[in-house]
Amino acid sequence: MSPVPPDPPASSSSSSSSSSTVTQAAQAVPEPDSSLGAPLSGRGKFLGAMFLMATSAIGPGFITQTVTFTDSMKAAFAFAIAVSIVFDVAIQLNVWRVIGVSGRRAQDLANSVLPGAGYALSALDVLGGLVFNIGNIAGTSLGLNAIFGLDVRIGAAVSAAVAIAIFLVRRAGLAMDRAVVLLGVVMIALTTFVAIKTRPPLGEALRQTVSPDTASFLVITTLIGGTVGGYIVYAGAHRLVDNGIKGERYVPQITRSSITGVVITGVMRVLLFLAILGVVSRGARLDALNPAADAFQQALGEAGKVVFGIIMWSAAVTSVVGASYTSTSFLKVMGPWVTRYERWVVCGFIVVSTSVFLVAATTPVKLLVFAGAFNGLILPFGLGILLWIAARRRDLMGGYRYPVWLIVIGTIAWVVTIYLGWNSLTGITALFA
Repeated sequence: MSPVPPDPPASSSSSSSSSSTVTQAAQAVPEPDSSLGAPLSGRGKFLGAMFLMATSAIGPGFITQTVTFTDSMKAAFAFAIAVSIVFDVAIQLNVWRVIGVSGRRAQDLANSVLPGAGYALSALDVLGGLVFNIGNIAGTSLGLNAIFGLDVRIGAAVSAAVAIAIFLVRRAGLAMDRAVVLLGVVMIALTTFVAIKTRPPLGEALRQTVSPDTASFLVITTLIGGTVGGYIVYAGAHRLVDNGIKGERYVPQITRSSITGVVITGVMRVLLFLAILGVVSRGARLDALNPAADAFQQALGEAGKVVFGIIMWSAAVTSVVGASYTSTSFLKVMGPWVTRYERWVVCGFIVVSTSVFLVAATTPVKLLVFAGAFNGLILPFGLGILLWIAARRRDLMGGYRYPVWLIVIGTIAWVVTIYLGWNSLTGITALFA
């Protein structure tokens, strides 16, 4: 996946010609646009980006959401998962390509199209990211409580310290990329184990993937909002910018990486769905207060509680990393000082999120609902701007001719996100009524 080096010079007879060629070759590879840019080349830069996007989506809400819908819809939930993955691919293909080819973050592109739009997008993303990060911190505390029986306050503080440590090491960008990849693999491996143990009705799940007994458009849009809503949709793409990825020549790698990132998220969703389906298909009733933990405990006994804790903690702490990093990337619209002190800004973001959770002493339900509503508003706003750039502003993409088919599927997905936005406005109204 490494970029193709420039052609060698026609003649190497003179030292000045050789020196010029070396200079051109050095300039061919963009420098990282971040103090957290990973010192990697080729495949490593894309691997970290795709796992950052995937693990940002797989958080405490993702787990609870999947368990709840599996419990209520049983095997028919497979159809909603399949359809949501198709829409997620359409959205991420466009977001990654526009940002990757232009080499500019979403807020900077938005300001180029409509002055002030980038500041509005940044405000929405940072606010939504902060509130969701409080929920992510809560998730880490639940995970450590399940594993070690730690008080939720202590668990939250320990988890925040781990996340901060990732950003304070010397090669923080590399540490972040490796952490999200490792924990992502751990989540998938453990969930696969549970899915095998519970022996779900695979034939029924496959049948209902294409011919469901029941289907819910609301459930589908909820899944879309949960996996590509808010800051999540920009996590991987902004990581590419910070790693110096820019230009048309990277399109094949950008395309493969964006699809793979969605597939990783989809695989985790499917495995978790099958694991829970194996439990509820036998008539088991899940505890309404903590259905995910109860499902794992019913599947594996007391060991299930520990397995749930590891999966929950891994999902939550990687989401803390993703939310903090991506939200800070939006703060860069405020000036170059954010890039200069990036790792400290990220750490401050984690500290603020943790402090709010510790003061609240409980999962801030209203804040999470509010953040979920914001996710629905951010997605159509930002995606609409990026699609406009793809269709009408080739100057912002180095003259790149954007594929019409990609604009078409992106527009269809954008219409669905407008529906999401409408539901979000309804949710905000109900929340503060």
